[in-house]
Parts: sequence; C-alpha cells; structure tokens
Amino acid sequence: MSGWAAMPGTAGFVPRPPGGGTVVPGVPPRPLVRGGSAAPKTPWWQQEGMISRVLAVAGVGVTLIGVVMLLVLAAQAGFFGPVPRVVAGAVLSAAMVGAGVRVFGRAGGRVGGISLAATGIAGAYLDVVAVTAIYGWLHPVVGLAVALGVAAGGVGLAMRWQSQPLAVLVVAGAALLSPFVTTELMLLAFLIVLQLTCVPVQLVRAWPFLHMVRTVPATLATLFTIVVAVVDDPAQGRVYSLLTAAVAIAAIGLVGGVLVVRRRSGDIVAALAFAVSTVPLLAAPAMFERHPATSVAAVYAAVLLAVAALRICPKSPELVRIPGSIAVIAAIAGSFALLEACVGVTRVQTLPIALFLAALCYLGLAGQQRSRSTAAIGAAFTMVGSIVYFTTVTPEALATQRLAQERLSIATTLDAVLVCAVVAVAVWCARRLPGMTRGGTDESTLFVVASIAGLYAITAGAVSIGIATGSADGFIIGHCAATILWMAAATAALFFGLRNLSRSAAVAKLALGSGLLVTAAALTKLFLFDLATLDGLVRVAAFLVVGVLLLLAGTRYARAFAEAGATNPNSAAGSR
Repeated sequence: MSGWAAMPGTAGFVPRPPGGGTVVPGVPPRPLVRGGSAAPKTPWWQQEGMISRVLAVAGVGVTLIGVVMLLVLAAQAGFFGPVPRVVAGAVLSAAMVGAGVRVFGRAGGRVGGISLAATGIAGAYLDVVAVTAIYGWLHPVVGLAVALGVAAGGVGLAMRWQSQPLAVLVVAGAALLSPFVTTELMLLAFLIVLQLTCVPVQLVRAWPFLHMVRTVPATLATLFTIVVAVVDDPAQGRVYSLLTAAVAIAAIGLVGGVLVVRRRSGDIVAALAFAVSTVPLLAAPAMFERHPATSVAAVYAAVLLAVAALRICPKSPELVRIPGSIAVIAAIAGSFALLEACVGVTRVQTLPIALFLAALCYLGLAGQQRSRSTAAIGAAFTMVGSIVYFTTVTPEALATQRLAQERLSIATTLDAVLVCAVVAVAVWCARRLPGMTRGGTDESTLFVVASIAGLYAITAGAVSIGIATGSADGFIIGHCAATILWMAAATAALFFGLRNLSRSAAVAKLALGSGLLVTAAALTKLFLFDLATLDGLVRVAAFLVVGVLLLLAGTRYARAFAEAGATNPNSAAGSR
C-alpha cells in the first residue's frame, strides 16, 4: 500500500504521487517533463488572441494606406474626380466604424471591432486633412475644428469601450499617414490637434502608450521642420509660424503634464511626454538672429524656471501646485534655455561671468532646499563655465607674460572673483546635502578640490588685475600678490583650525590639513616660480611677507598646542 493513501472524507484510496507528497482532492497533478521541471511556456504565436491582434494591426495599416492612395495617388494619376475620391473615403470610413460597432458587441468581437473602428476613424481624419490641405474646400480653421471633432469622437469611443489600443491606433494611424497627405505647416497643425485631443483622455484613463503616441509625432515633425528651416534660411513669416507651432506643443505638453501628474503622481510617462514636448522650442532659437534668438530662449527659460520655482514656493496656492517630476523636468529644460540665453547675450570673454552667476543661484538654492537635482544643475553650469574659462586662462597664459597680456583683462578678473564665490557656495551646499560624511573622506576630498580651484582663481585674478592696470610690471606684481594671497589664505585656515581645536576635532582637522596644503603650495610657488620670474623689490616683498606669515602661523600653532596640553595633557601629547 505504499503507492496509495487514504484521504479523509473519501470512501477509498487514491494514488500517492511518485516521490511522496500531499495529495489534494480535485486538483490534478502538475505535468512534469524530464528533470522534474514545469512544462514549457506556450510560444507567443500560439497564445490565445495573439495572432488575431497581429492580423488586426496589420489590417489597420494596410487599409489606411489604401485610403491614402485613394486620396492622394489617385488624384496625382487623374483617376476619378475630387468629389468621388473624398466621398468614397468618407463612406468607407463610416462603413468601417459602423461595422466595428456591430462586431464589437458580439462574442469574441472585441479585437475585430477595435481594428475596424480604428481604421474608420483614422481614415475619416485623413479625409478631413485631404479636404483641407489638398482641395482647399475647407478653411484651415474650419478643417482643424472638424479634425478635432473626428479625433475627439475616436478617443471618446475608446473611452467608452475602455480600450487603449483603439485610441493608440486612431492617433498613430492618423499621425503616421498624415505626412503623405500634406506637409509643412499644415501637417504640424493637424498633428498638434491630435496632441491636444488626447489630453482630456489622459486625465481619466491611465494610458501610458497614448501619452507618447500623441506627443512624439508632433514633436518630431516640428523639430525636423525647424532643422530644415535652419539649413534653408526660409522666409521670416514661416519662421514665426514654426515658432508658434513649437510654443503650442510646449504649452500643451506643460499643461497636460501638470494636470495628469497632479491626478496620478506615479505617472512617469506623462512627465516624459512633457520632457519630449520641450525639445522643439529649445531648438527654435537656432532659426533666428542673435538678438531674437536670445529673447526666445530667455522668455522660455523664465517660464520653465518659474514653473519649477512654484514647486518650492511656500505660499503657492493649490491651483498652481506643481508635481515634483514636472518641476524637475521644467528646471532641467529651463536650464538648457538659460544656457542658450547666456551664450546669446555674451561674448567668449564674458560668457563665464553669466555661467558662474547662474551656477551661484542654483547652488545657493540647492543648499537652502537641500536639493540634489538643483545642485546637479548648478554643478553642470559650473563645469561648462570652467571649461570656457580655462580655454582663455590657461596655466601657460598665467606663466608667460606675453600670453597673459594678450588674454587677461578685467573680464578674467571678474571671472576669478566669481570662481572663488562659486567654490565657497559649492562647499557650503555640498555640506548641507544629505549623504555627505562629516569629517570623513568625502569632505576631505571636497576641501582639497576647493583649495586647488581657489588657488588657481586667486592667481588668475591677481595676475589679471596686474595686467589690467597697464603697468609694465603688472605681470610680476600680480604674481607677487598671488603668492602673498596664497600664504594669507593658508594662515587664515590654520588659525581657524587652531581656534576650533577644542570645539570640533573634525572641523579642526580639515582646516589644518587645508592650511598646511596651501602653505606647501605657496612655498613651492615661491621657490620654483617666483624666485626665477620676479626681480627687484617685488621678489623681496614676496619673500618677506611670506616669511612673516610663516612665523605668525608657527607661533600660533605652538601656542595652541601648548594651551591644549595644559588643559588635557594626554590629548595634547597624542596630537603632537
């Protein structure tokens, strides 16, 4: 009886499964294959309904291509007349929608009903495009209004049937085949109508594919047309029409993104659709001359950054509440627009000033809000500004008098001052961000990098001031001042560290380490560069001032540890 087991509540015995185990009445044993693993999955082409869906989508595409051929190719070949072509397209579309409604209500007719209805509605949309753009029977405003009604009817039917595929097929079919019916500005208008029509649907239904299908066609078409306009140098009226299209796409994307994400905070696709919609307007300034392009970029930057700022505004009303994901994307896109405006409003010599000012604002806000994303944008502006700055103020330019006189000016002096300010604010911001290890390796690395950047900026600023004075010895005086400033900064850091020796060991360690590092750098510069480059009283002044500062630092250092030893002998002995 080892292969049989009695089951409670049964009148006999049931077979025991091979290898033992519990037998559950009424549940058939799981089919096994060689090796004891579960049976393999059914291939996708054998799954129920898969082939029917593939055939339905293919049927939609082929039928819509036929409609386009009827409306466009037949007209080019001279077949039929305009009226028969348009009427035939309208009748075919109405018949397909009617057949789709009829089939959808039957058993197993969901796939067929959706495909037929989608084909009919997209065909009707293309018919309206042809009547407006090819034959001119409708005024463009009236044609766009009729197209809006057709598209609204299609997505309304999709909502009634609770079918995202129907809405996607309608919008995708109309968007992909509209370029074969019309081009240029009229095409952009009809694609923008599709983008606008689907916004109310997204407020009610969480249909992620519809987000991208309604946004990407209008965005790509407008972006492509802008690129063509930049290459071809079109008429002024067409340029402003393209700008209007880009503004419309961006506005629909912003309003739709805010409304949708406010209802469903986890809708990442809606935020991505908003990000995609910002691209054409960011590219639009390339079509204009310097001053109009700067104006377009500056206005767009102001709008996007204002949207992002509403997120952190403590008294913003509920009506203008901006979701977090939308605010981040608005801040990033607005920063790109701000960068365009900075490039447009400045020259190569003054561009770092604008970039460093923007970096100061971002880093200050990031430190106040403890925001990593804002700090990242500030770091990006700092990086771009530093690259532009170092293309002019190279180490070779600082070390060679001829290059220094050619490249350095009052503008590089302002750049140096702003670099020092950015370094100070960046250190403060980084220490306030969550995750920074106080007194650890991260903070030590931060202070080392900040010290190197600060020393370079101080040197560049001092030499630039010397050159800007127009004096024949300005280069030499500037380097003498730079060395003295290095040593003064080192002394200040040492004094600060010694003052905090008994209050905060971590702060004292960082300050003393930074001070000693800068002291070593100042002495290296004094003996390797200044001794060979400076001459006369300037060299004497550099050595005297640095020597006095070293004496002061050494004296204060010894007294601080003597006082610490008197207070805590064991601690002072360990420190020495």
